[in-house]
Amino acid sequence: MAQVAPPTERRNPRTAGIDTLESGDVLRLLLDEDARAVEAARAATGPLARAVDEAHLRLTGGGGVHYFGAGASGRLAVLDATEITPTFGVERGLFTAHFAGGAAALTDSSVDQEDAEELGAADAQVLGERDVAVGITASGSTPYVAGALRAARAAGALTVLITCNPLAPLRERADILVVADTGPEALTGSTRLKAGTATKVLLNAFSTALMIKAGRTYSNLMVGLVATNAKLRERAVSLLAEATGLSKEDCRAALEECGGRIPEALVRLLTGCPPDQARAALAAHPGVRAAVAALGGQAG
Repeated sequence: MAQVAPPTERRNPRTAGIDTLESGDVLRLLLDEDARAVEAARAATGPLARAVDEAHLRLTGGGGVHYFGAGASGRLAVLDATEITPTFGVERGLFTAHFAGGAAALTDSSVDQEDAEELGAADAQVLGERDVAVGITASGSTPYVAGALRAARAAGALTVLITCNPLAPLRERADILVVADTGPEALTGSTRLKAGTATKVLLNAFSTALMIKAGRTYSNLMVGLVATNAKLRERAVSLLAEATGLSKEDCRAALEECGGRIPEALVRLLTGCPPDQARAALAAHPGVRAAVAALGGQAG
C-alpha cells in the first residue's frame, strides 16, 4: 500500500495561482493561511492544557522540559527554550532544546541529522522519570524525534508530541498528542510557513502557561524577568509601579533593597514586610500571590 502523504505535503488549491499575483495579493494569501494555522493551534487547546498540567507535576518534582526537533520545527523549539530564562527568571536547564545535528546544524541545514533516530535516542539519555520530552515534528514522522520519544518513554519521562499531522506515525509514542491540523502549505511542503506558525504558537502557549502555573507571573506581568541592563532595570521599576500603584521612587528603593529581585520587591511592597521575610515567604510559597497570602497581605 502506498504511503499517504501528510497534509502538510499536499498541494493547496487556494494558492495554486500565487505566482501570477501582485505582491499585495501574495501577502494576503500567505497571511490568510497563517490565520488558519493559528485557528488550528487554538483547536488543540484541550490536549495542550493536559500537557501543561502533567508537565507542571513533573517540574514541581524537580524535573525539566526537553524539546526534540529538527529543521524548522527544531529551530522554533530552540527559540522558545532560549527565551524562558530571561523572561521568567528560571534556572538554565529547566527548558532544554535538543536539535538534530547540534549547534552546527542550527545555521547550516546541510548538516541537519533529522534522519538519525539513534542520535535522538542518545540525546534523550539524560532524561529521567521526572522529566518531560516534547517531540516537535510537522509531519509526525521525523526519525530523530522518534528515537528521542522512544528513549524518553523507556526512562519513564512524560512524552508529548506536537505535530500538524492528525495521523502522525509517532502518535503511539506519545502520552499526550497535540495536533494542529494546518492542512496543505501555501507553498507545497514548506512547513516553515503554516506548520511553523502553528508550532510557534503552541510552544509559546505551552511554556508560558506552564510558567504561569508555576507562579512565575503576577497578573499578566513578567515578575520573573532578569534585569540585565539599564533598560530592563527601568522596566522592572515600571512593572512594580504598575502592580502596586506606588511611585517609581518607592519601587526603585524596594528593588534596590531586594538586590534587584522583582518578586521579592513586589512582596515587600504589597505587604510592607522586610526583604528577608519576603524572600523566605517566596521560598516556602512559590509565586507572589501565594507568598503575599501567606504573609496575610492582599494581592491586587
